[in-house]
Amino acid sequence: SRGERVPVPPLFQLRDFLLVYNRMTELCFRHCVSNLNYRLLTGREETCLESCAGKLVHANHRLMRAYVALMPSLVQRRASDYEASAAQASQISATEGPAAAAT
Repeated sequence: SRGERVPVPPLFQLRDFLLVYNRMTELCFRHCVSNLNYRLLTGREETCLESCAGKLVHANHRLMRAYVALMPSLVQRRASDYEASAAQASQISATEGPAAAAT
């Protein structure tokens, strides 16, 4: 409908996407394009660029799948570490509290 709004990704996601895209473009261009004397790419350059970009996109997708799979365990570990450090800090302040009040 007319009133629907397309969700806009956060700015940091757009920045990260553009950084990856720019790196991929530069890497593939340097690897595949050897002659800048012509406006058009040669067939060989075009094939190389398609292959290079395809490999990098595929590798990026694999990395993202691995990251998404690992993320819950990383978040759980951080939460456990935070809870442990908070409990330790609470215990230390509880034991130091009466001694500090007596001085």
